[in-house]
Amino acid sequence: MLRLVIWLLLLANALYFAWTQGYLGALGLAPTEQAEPQRLQGQIKPESLRLLNDPRPAPSPLSSPTPPSAEPAPTPAPGPSAEPSAAPGEGTPTVADTSGTSAPAAPETPATTCWQAGTYTPEQAERLRAALGATGLSRGSWRIDESRTGGRWVVYMGRYSDDQLDRKKDELGQLGVAFRTLPPPLGPGLALGTYSSEAAAELGLQDVSKKGVRTARVVQERAEASAWTLRLPAITDAQRATVAGLGPALAGKQLQRCP
Repeated sequence: MLRLVIWLLLLANALYFAWTQGYLGALGLAPTEQAEPQRLQGQIKPESLRLLNDPRPAPSPLSSPTPPSAEPAPTPAPGPSAEPSAAPGEGTPTVADTSGTSAPAAPETPATTCWQAGTYTPEQAERLRAALGATGLSRGSWRIDESRTGGRWVVYMGRYSDDQLDRKKDELGQLGVAFRTLPPPLGPGLALGTYSSEAAAELGLQDVSKKGVRTARVVQERAEASAWTLRLPAITDAQRATVAGLGPALAGKQLQRCP
């Protein structure tokens, strides 16, 4: 029974397929063909439609047949009253700048350099300070710096005549003691060591005494001193000329570039 049902279903499917394909049209069993002409008539520019897999380019909807070429109309010659057209940029009214007046350019700052002169004694520095104040230069444009020189002590032998000096040099050479020759006012003499303090010089005297030196002593070669230097950190050429014109207040010192 089941086999019969299966054969009936296969037969029904075969008949339906033959009917849908029009194979039974000779028997008057072809399906009714549907047609809707009103839909075709309602289409708008069907020629612009293109299938996605169609390699041909789609026609432009705005394209139109090219009209036949026509000869251009002759251009009338300008009459005697015709004016020539203005060249680009000529006769064009200039639009005024309504953004306001431009700001004035900033004035250029004059170049400045550093100069100095010295050294001066306390009295010379005081006269120079007064002269600089009278020039009207700002106090920040110049200064007078003090530099202190410390004292100096030596282990000393002297003063000798030329013959004595040569003999002492030979003796010190035999003892292995280093020395240097001193100019006046301590010379002709010999310095067996130079020190920045008297206490250090005393220790140096003990060292040379152990080597056999008997006539040496500690003396101060140079006393502590102060010196002043004029320094102009940043002045213009005009300001430098003003300072250079102070004459005697500079005590013969020339302005030089700062190192």
